[in-house]
Formats: sequence, structure tokens, C-alpha cells
Amino acid sequence: MTPLVLQDGRARAAIAVEFGFNCYEFQAEVDGRVVDVIDTLPGFLEGGRRPTHSGLPILFPFPNRIRQGRFRWDGVDYTAPVFPERPDAIHGYALDTPWRVIEQGPRHVVGRWQLSVDAPDRAAAWPADCIIEVRYELEQAALRSKIRVANPDSRPLPWGLGTHTYFKLPLGPEGTYEECQLFAPAHKQWVLENCLPTGELIDVPMEKDLRGGRPIGNSSLDDVYTDVRATAGAIECVMRDPAAGLEIAQLTDPIFRELVVFTPPNRHAVCMEPYTCVTDAINVQQQGMDAGWRVLPPGEETTTWIDVVVRKCTG
Repeated sequence: MTPLVLQDGRARAAIAVEFGFNCYEFQAEVDGRVVDVIDTLPGFLEGGRRPTHSGLPILFPFPNRIRQGRFRWDGVDYTAPVFPERPDAIHGYALDTPWRVIEQGPRHVVGRWQLSVDAPDRAAAWPADCIIEVRYELEQAALRSKIRVANPDSRPLPWGLGTHTYFKLPLGPEGTYEECQLFAPAHKQWVLENCLPTGELIDVPMEKDLRGGRPIGNSSLDDVYTDVRATAGAIECVMRDPAAGLEIAQLTDPIFRELVVFTPPNRHAVCMEPYTCVTDAINVQQQGMDAGWRVLPPGEETTTWIDVVVRKCTG
């Protein structure tokens, strides 16, 4: 597979259009140093790796899990396909199929994915047809993503959205992965059983509280945070390498009210996963809880955004 490459002087990005429009490489120059931001496993482009284990997977029309792949919507029972050896459906339908490039320039590209067109074998497993467009654009040391979700169907579209970026740490040779710090303005946490929410919310435990910044150390995180608060119109999560004097900031639209933080085992990477809803939201919402699940009326659309910025440490 030939990747699509964007270039903008201080930055470079590579996108695997055929594997979910995954931006699997992003490099940015800061203060004369080239920073490799995204972690991708060897063999990804050859198709020998799960699409959820590398780069920047796009999770749509639902992020994370649906319990046993089963849900009921408007009186109809649905079964979502599951990955081999997993009990639940996970991470949507768009991340492992080809997208279509509808616009391209030297430093930007727009990809489109439509359920009925690009994954017709999965269309019967969702209540309505759906479209997602993602515009990647390089701007100095930033990768900006503008996202459009549209409902081309005559039926209401239930949906959720997330990303699953693997951020590579440390950001220079001076420090270590364990010394890097994580910051996230998350005030609550969902209680999970087998990676699925019970419906109970708790205050973030001290050992997982990222509001003031926390070294990774020997942490093993795979947690769903909520009550993630915006400042000046954006939610800002930061991965900081004090030894290098550099940090990655992920800024998102406040629509991304949930945050999964995951430290993948045996890798020097951290996933900061912004979600518009909690995992299994299509089931949790219908149990009377505010899970962040969204419904788009026929013929309507909505837009949102995520920025990844490399910069000198701000703290």
C-alpha cells in the first residue's frame, strides 16, 4: 500500500487511506528538533497488525465497546460484528476499511467514509446509513483534524465518535518513558467490569488523578474518565517530556466529554482517547443514564475538531 504524504516545512504526516484513513505518522520540528509523535508497529502498512494497535485509528459510528455486539434501537435488535477472540464489538466500522480521498493539497487531505458505500456488508448492523469526513491539515508543528458527521438516511442516526492515537514517548533521547508526565482535566471516572461501565461514577482515585500532572512511572492505565472540563473553549490533554523540554498537547472540541487513558503493555506509548460518549453508550443511555450518546436527524450534519500540537513545555 502506498501512503499519502503531507508536508509543510516543519511538519510531515503520512496517512494509510486504505486502512481507515489512519494518520500513522506525524513528525514536527520544534526549536530545531524533529519530534516523532505517533507510534506505529512494524508491519502496519502490510496489513499484518490490528488497525487498533497503531497510529491514529478513527472510531465511528461508536467508540470502544458494545456489549456482546448486541443492542436494541427503535424496537429493532442489532448485532454488530466482533473482532476475533473478543466478546464485544469494538471501535466501530470505519477503522479497518478503505476510505475515499475527495480533496487533496500539499499539506491537507480530506477523506470520506460512508457505511452503505464503503462497508456495505456492515450496513444491516446499524440503524441508519452514516457519513464521516475527516480533513487532516498540517500547520507548522500541528496536525489539525476537522470532522464532519452527516446523516444521509431517512431514519435518525445514533452515533458516537472517538480517536485512539498512540503517542510516542519520550520525545527526545535525554529522558525516559517513565519520567514523562500526563495531564488531563478529568474529574470523574466510570466504574468498569470487564472493560464495560456499570453505570456508577466515582471521583478519580488519587493514584489515577491526572489533573495536576503525573509521571507515568510504572502505571498501568486503561480507564474511562468523564467530567472532562474545557478551558477557553477547548479540552486540553498534555503528554510532557521534562528532560527534552517538549510536550504534545491534544486539544479537542468540548463535545469529547469522555477520555480513555491507556498505557499499552510493552510499548513506550500512551493513548489519550477523546470520546463523545462512554463505551457501550448505545446500551447505557437506554438504561436511563447520561452516556453522551447522540442522535442526528435525517438529512442533518454536525462538525467537530481535534488538534495535536508539539511545543516547548509550558509548565
